[in-house]
Amino acid sequence: ITQPLSFVATANAIRHAGGEPVFVDVDRDTLGMSPQKLEDFLREETAMKQDGCHNRSTGGRIAACVPMHTFGLPARIEEIVEICGRYGIVVVEDSAESLGSYYGVRHTGTFGKAGILSFNGNKPVTTGGGGMLITNDDAVAARARHVTTTAKQKHPWAFYHDEIGYNLRMPNVNAAIGCAQMEKIDFILSNKRELADRYRSFFESMGIPFVSGLEDCRANYWLNAILFADREEREAFLEYSNGNGIQTRPAWVLMNRLPMFSGCMHGDLGNAGWLEDRLVNIPSSVRL
Repeated sequence: ITQPLSFVATANAIRHAGGEPVFVDVDRDTLGMSPQKLEDFLREETAMKQDGCHNRSTGGRIAACVPMHTFGLPARIEEIVEICGRYGIVVVEDSAESLGSYYGVRHTGTFGKAGILSFNGNKPVTTGGGGMLITNDDAVAARARHVTTTAKQKHPWAFYHDEIGYNLRMPNVNAAIGCAQMEKIDFILSNKRELADRYRSFFESMGIPFVSGLEDCRANYWLNAILFADREEREAFLEYSNGNGIQTRPAWVLMNRLPMFSGCMHGDLGNAGWLEDRLVNIPSSVRL
């Protein structure tokens, strides 16, 4: 189970792991997975069996729930984890965009069985690419270390691999770049939050809603977002801003509208569609 308003990598990862995405709607204020829509889906479309929660329509087991903290705005992750816990579903947080974001006093990515962070070139801290898996589960950590290092058994000299693995280790040079940037993380985050405050004040004075997220959360504002009245107004703004040398962009095309995911199961995605028609990201880089 994941959300339709997300970067394509979220749904791709599910397919890479041999799963089939099921799309659940988002909330308009967080842009992340809606706990209410998640609970509705689980109550109406699933059944419990000996080996876990199963989709009534397909018979497939619900292997995991993958909410995404959109643009660095924390989703209602505590509610999502609580709901999934009642159905025995593992939560894997897509925190690729939310390094430095907090839901209450806890960092995003630390609520589920595992979380992921991205160090892509456009993230608050970058190594040029790659990312990190974070977990408090020793078994998950050991498993991840093993399969990401070509599934090689530890030995002083012998090369013995016990399954098909991957070479997903970050080069040391890239890691060093990331470590150096982490020394400036407080400046980076405060700079981005100050920019968000200035944007909020400016656009709201013009009657254009700025997406702020939940009051009891601390977002990193990786990408700042504003909302227009409809798609026509959104398109006019995109054309005008980009035509005058200011790079702005709409939200992603919803995952269920992409050809490779068009056949995936989903319920009513009214909020995601509403946001897709209205949302625009505006320049959000750290100011020098």
